[in-house]
Amino acid sequence: MPEMDGRQCVAEIRRIDPNVKVVIASGYSDGQPTNRDMASAAKGFVQKPYNVKQLLNTVREVLDND
Repeated sequence: MPEMDGRQCVAEIRRIDPNVKVVIASGYSDGQPTNRDMASAAKGFVQKPYNVKQLLNTVREVLDND
């Protein structure tokens, strides 16, 4: 994203709607601080590369958990 990074994007979305359900996809390696920070701000997380089934399962879990 040219104007902001993922963390800033999630913060802006949450500013607009604190109850929004965010699913994040990241290509950073697992366990990096960026992933932990981003995942804590989101309802779901998918590690890149992912397939459609993984994404759909994550979205379904997020929608079902509230």
